[in-house]
Amino acid sequence: MKTVKKTKEYTIVQKRSGRYGVKDKDQKWINGEEKVKVLLSQKLIKVTPAKPKEEPVAEAAPETPAEPATETAAS
Repeated sequence: MKTVKKTKEYTIVQKRSGRYGVKDKDQKWINGEEKVKVLLSQKLIKVTPAKPKEEPVAEAAPETPAEPATETAAS
């Protein structure tokens, strides 16, 4: 891992895969939203909004009104 930037609050490292890791001042890994905020503040990443999931369009079957049940009386 290569150290990219070191400050009082955190250390940013770049892994061999090209991804970034962030450690706090206690040398504990920072993850999630906090990590994204740090990397954005240093302009190391760009965040794009997530694409909405496209649901397959189900073909709607024509609805037929419910037919009342008719009973014939046997005499």
